[in-house]
Amino acid sequence: MRRLPLAPLLPLQLALLLAAVAPEAPVSAPRSLVWGPGLRAGVVLPVRYFYLQAVNSEGQNLTRSPPGQTLFKVVIKSLSPKELVRIHVPKPLDRNDGTFLMRYRMYETVSEGLKIEVLYGDEHVAQSPYILKGPVYHEYCECPEEDPQTWQKTLSCPAKEPQIAKDFASFPSINLQQMLNEVPERFGDERGAIVHYTILSNLIYRRSLGKYTDFKMFSDEILLSLARKVLLPDLEFYVNLGDWPLEHRKVNETPGPLPIISWCGSLDSRDVILPTYDITHSTLEAMRGVTNDLLSIQGNTGPSWINKTEKAFFRGRDSREERLQLVQLSKDNPQLLDAGITGYFFFQEKEKELGKAKLIGFFDFFKYKYQVNVDGTVAAYRYPYLMLGDSLVLKQDSPYYEHFYMALKPWKHYVPIKRNLSDLLEKVEWAKENDEEAKKIAKEGQLTARDLLQPHRLYCYYYRVLQDFCMAWKQESEFTKRDRAARVIQKAWKSFLNVAVFQHFKSLINIRRQGEPRQILRYINPKEAELLDAAAGINVRFRLGGFWKSTENVMVGDKKESEFHFSKLKRKQDIEKKRKIKKIEWMRQMYYTGTLEAKSTNHETLGLIHTATKGLIRAFEDGGIDSVMEWEVDEVLNWTNTLNFDEKKATENKQAQRTRFSRLLHRLLRTCSSLSLHDP
Repeated sequence: MRRLPLAPLLPLQLALLLAAVAPEAPVSAPRSLVWGPGLRAGVVLPVRYFYLQAVNSEGQNLTRSPPGQTLFKVVIKSLSPKELVRIHVPKPLDRNDGTFLMRYRMYETVSEGLKIEVLYGDEHVAQSPYILKGPVYHEYCECPEEDPQTWQKTLSCPAKEPQIAKDFASFPSINLQQMLNEVPERFGDERGAIVHYTILSNLIYRRSLGKYTDFKMFSDEILLSLARKVLLPDLEFYVNLGDWPLEHRKVNETPGPLPIISWCGSLDSRDVILPTYDITHSTLEAMRGVTNDLLSIQGNTGPSWINKTEKAFFRGRDSREERLQLVQLSKDNPQLLDAGITGYFFFQEKEKELGKAKLIGFFDFFKYKYQVNVDGTVAAYRYPYLMLGDSLVLKQDSPYYEHFYMALKPWKHYVPIKRNLSDLLEKVEWAKENDEEAKKIAKEGQLTARDLLQPHRLYCYYYRVLQDFCMAWKQESEFTKRDRAARVIQKAWKSFLNVAVFQHFKSLINIRRQGEPRQILRYINPKEAELLDAAAGINVRFRLGGFWKSTENVMVGDKKESEFHFSKLKRKQDIEKKRKIKKIEWMRQMYYTGTLEAKSTNHETLGLIHTATKGLIRAFEDGGIDSVMEWEVDEVLNWTNTLNFDEKKATENKQAQRTRFSRLLHRLLRTCSSLSLHDP
């Protein structure tokens, strides 16, 4: 490629530098603009947000941030001085284009309302202060809007979602009975990752089908969050928690395709697509449990375009062979590309040849002008975050897609590259030679992503999928008046039984507090009750909600206290995590002591098992517990005969029981011998 001599470039660089630091007219607080869903009381989100456009005294929008530290700030208070509420309001996020993103998370509901003051220094901005008349609900308030249309209108949900319309074109009607019969049979085997959800009276029930359903916590949390905000339709559906879409039947086949809901779609599948678990979870945990989310990324896009490094950049795992090719290209062309693999699992034999790159914070990706997006096992879930940055995205052609891909066009929002990466270097060269055009594409992609990936739009999308699913279901099975009447009677009968059971246990507890254990046991097991008397000192305990709870008052400090989380889902997740840690720790112990024995005698298989185990242990030691999935550990355990975790636990329990029994017997013998020595 022909390059210009260095001398003529100097005046151009100097001119660009002077343009970059040229002062703009000062900010006019009254003329600046403020808008967004966070200024409406009815828009209930985990993190509420709104936008600010800085405008100068001449009425022109600023296109870059005012110099120095931002003077914009937000103050949020309750309208009533009697209401003390906790509201987290961080500093505004500077999006480096003259706009700012304001966020706040509420931890309590406000009855009277909120007063939001947007200030530039000490001066009110636009129409500040903004009054949100109460009640203003927080994220965990069980306060669903009874009219779904009102809720959708409040959130300004789009009238159409092209991807949803395309997905349900394959399902003009849904045969519920066929779905309930076939899905468990086809996809619910031992290695499956399917969850059967039922929504009834805005309550959510689920049943796991298959072994690898750990990710149900992500679908659980968004469905529960949605049910707290709006009444959901009664329906049943299946969610695929695995990476790959499942349904590959064609519409004209017999039998036809089944409606499976997945996080990722493909050109040869018929799954109904939802926003990925990654962006969903980051939206729910924004400003709390995660660093990268759809809002925070917008205020951390690195240096301005002119100051970014003119290279294409990539970091990621070895989940696809093209990523290894990318690293090799980087080694051969370091002036154009900086690519590295941060963790090896699928191609561990390549680590010595290609090397292992250090982990880099995601915000630091945007120090580079061009971002390479290459598929992982399916679509790369980093793509929405890359689009929200202000770098140019070079996207690999892919059969996989997420829920928002249909709105993005090549050469308008991103630069396409071939699946085998054969034209990647050519596209990087083009971007360097056509800097203004590359900058324009990057900006257009960023603005479109900002609109498509607003957190409130995710809630709109989820509800629309459930709504259309229900409509297709009702097309197939309209309930008759008799069916509706039967449901009402069944619901009333269940409520009566619940009350009866509650009264029964209440009376049992009262007897426990006032009477003898023998009397309460007579209700449960009359024969054993005859063996008890008042002198036996028997204490009866109740098993409530899966935990043994004593009715006696226990002084704090008498027994070892353990943390008890109010959420049953969180308790279950903690138990699964502890079990996973024990499995990995035990596998490490067996590996390092050299007691690992494989079921196969084939030398090549033995080598693969050894390599896989070593890779798992290294991934765990480098990245912690979250870098290793439980199914990966189970796969290694299934190929060995000594690493049988369940048998180990059962053996340990039996040994513990024998130890306790022997200690009890020893204590009893000592007591008997002591008594015999003192007999007359």
